[in-house]
Amino acid sequence: MKLSIIIPVYNEEKSILKIIKKCEAIDLSPLNFEKEIIIVDDGSTDNTRSFLQNIKNHKVIFHEKNLGKGAAIKTALNYVTGDYVIIQDADLEYDPNDYLPILECAIKNNASV
Repeated sequence: MKLSIIIPVYNEEKSILKIIKKCEAIDLSPLNFEKEIIIVDDGSTDNTRSFLQNIKNHKVIFHEKNLGKGAAIKTALNYVTGDYVIIQDADLEYDPNDYLPILECAIKNNASV
């Protein structure tokens, strides 16, 4: 099975590296899960865009102008290949360390989320 992690970003130059590293570090092997990270830059005007242009091991999509978080998520959903999807805010509002217990609960309860 696979988890798709969607990260919509807008002017997140101060936190983007940290959130990518946190998502990469999550070990989903106890559930035999793979993961993919899909990042949508929603028209950032700071250095977020130039940083993301150097990312090669994740899917990165660029909006030419700011369309809003919902549009960034909708764009990312077109690239998802996972069985489960988590939307991870780039400002670290949610902790990627919670992915494993969330997935365990979803699998245990056969949740369609």
